[in-house]
Amino acid sequence: MLRPKPTALKRFSSILCLVIALTSGPSLYAQYEREQDATIPLEHFYIQRKKSGLRSLFSKLYFSFSTGYGTTPFRHDLEGFGILQQPDSLPLIFDQDNTAVRYSNWTNNVVASNHSVAPGSFMVNSDTADIGFRGKMFSIPLKASLHVEFDRYRVGGGYSIEYTRVGSFQPTNYSGDISGYALERSNMFVKHYFGMVGATVYRYYEYGLVVDANIGGYSLGKDFAKNLMKKSIYLNLGVRAEREFSEYFRVFIRPSYEIKSYKLNIPETAETLQHRLDGFYINFGFTYRLPELRRCFLKTCHAQINHAHGNREYRSRRHPFHKKQNPHYGENYPELIKYKGKNKRKLNPY
Repeated sequence: MLRPKPTALKRFSSILCLVIALTSGPSLYAQYEREQDATIPLEHFYIQRKKSGLRSLFSKLYFSFSTGYGTTPFRHDLEGFGILQQPDSLPLIFDQDNTAVRYSNWTNNVVASNHSVAPGSFMVNSDTADIGFRGKMFSIPLKASLHVEFDRYRVGGGYSIEYTRVGSFQPTNYSGDISGYALERSNMFVKHYFGMVGATVYRYYEYGLVVDANIGGYSLGKDFAKNLMKKSIYLNLGVRAEREFSEYFRVFIRPSYEIKSYKLNIPETAETLQHRLDGFYINFGFTYRLPELRRCFLKTCHAQINHAHGNREYRSRRHPFHKKQNPHYGENYPELIKYKGKNKRKLNPY
């Protein structure tokens, strides 16, 4: 007995089932761990892919580098002390309860002074006047940080070193009677080490706005007496405006306000002097993330998407790290060459 010929619908159903079976993923057909085990070209598509290993882990890390400019008012008041200004000399401070105990270099390293009071000297006490000194610090920071991102939040840490120049200090009152002074060495390096938390609060296409905080400690120059100092924590609050060029590369500018201070113990007294260093910074730099996949090793490969050679997956050679590229389809040439540059002026761009 002759069998009836299959209808077109049955043929289509058979072909569809075969296609679904072949494309249902490596879970069914990833039978081969080595290329040598594949016997026909089609089986190369079902070789088990090697994982990226440590590269996959490192691709979750974002490295940021920046520089910029900072200005910091360096100020203190002399509550509990007085100022002695002798002719042709730098000012000294003294304990208001004991005028015989006088000091110089009370900004970084307290030094006792035994000079007698000369005739014509000017003296003023903090119990009768508001006295102190104020100067400015100018900084050029070099800053490196590392963070991870999940959802819109960021957590990480970093380190910065700043070339800093400290200007001269001027009295806040009695400028006609009290002279200014300067540190023996006005140039120094200030170091910061901190943890970082932040969150993206706004995003528009490739632009983003991030608020973050750096919290940690700091170290002033070697001329500062560490044994006499009690430092506060270092807090830097900033807003980072980012421009994303690709999934690996961003540039940013970050204005910020920094809060820190330290107290200096004055020997032979129970008093301390508090110095405040709250300043404004603006940093600009870039952020880079290591790609999870290696760049394709074939110089002649023109694939613009993530693709496989054998049992290993690669990213496109045509995908520069600084240019936006969807890893699932090519975006390297969103505008045809025939419409670019001088070709725009041609009636027939071909």
